[in-house]
Amino acid sequence: MKKIVAVILLITLMLTSIAGCGKYDAALKGIRDRGVLRVGVKLDVPGLGFFNQETGEFEGLEIDLARLIALKILGDENAIEFSGVTTQTKGPMLDNGELDIVIATYTITEARKERYNFTQPYYTDSIGFLVKAGSSMEKMADMDGKTIGVMQLTTSEEAIVAEAEKLGIDVNLKRHASYPEMKAALVAGEIDAFSADKSILTGYEDSDTCILEEGFNPQHYGIATKLDNRKLSEYLDEFLSTIIKDGRYDEIIDRWS
Repeated sequence: MKKIVAVILLITLMLTSIAGCGKYDAALKGIRDRGVLRVGVKLDVPGLGFFNQETGEFEGLEIDLARLIALKILGDENAIEFSGVTTQTKGPMLDNGELDIVIATYTITEARKERYNFTQPYYTDSIGFLVKAGSSMEKMADMDGKTIGVMQLTTSEEAIVAEAEKLGIDVNLKRHASYPEMKAALVAGEIDAFSADKSILTGYEDSDTCILEEGFNPQHYGIATKLDNRKLSEYLDEFLSTIIKDGRYDEIIDRWS
């Protein structure tokens, strides 16, 4: 009798497992048929998404996360095709089908959720400032009349303007197309501060610059998918919950902290 009960339980578990996988089959079919996961990542954010010119390799927290997803879907963490994206290109590349997912410091906002699916946040950051070492500026309140560099077409610009109004100061904003360009502008004295999420700033800090301790306006990063591919987003969200629970995500965080 015990053997019969055990067999029934085993069959039930197997059927449950198959059903769990099956509900996402349609969402994963294109990726599995192709045999490669196409992922949009950053190329210029050390520690998160970065292309190392010396090694010829992609590296960072978001790169490792993408590899875990490829391993889950295709059984091979290297069955992946990385494409560098910018603030301007990541959305259109999802829309036109060039990418399956985007993991590229993509901040979740209500406006963006109307155009793309987002998973739960996998990383939370805040906006900060990189300034020259020895600067008299210790917080944003000290930046009255200063020029702040920002990335074009990001949520940081609106947040900085709102924070400046709250503090009762006037700041000038100068838009840049890339983080390296903005760092060069800081070094050259064209801007007084380089503003971005603090995790991004970490990759550009050196002996001649420092990140101010102050941060504001929390930024929640999520994995983005095309709006009509909600099942893929649900699959990724469940996978995130799994690796957070079993400790694999903490291993990635520790590796890049």
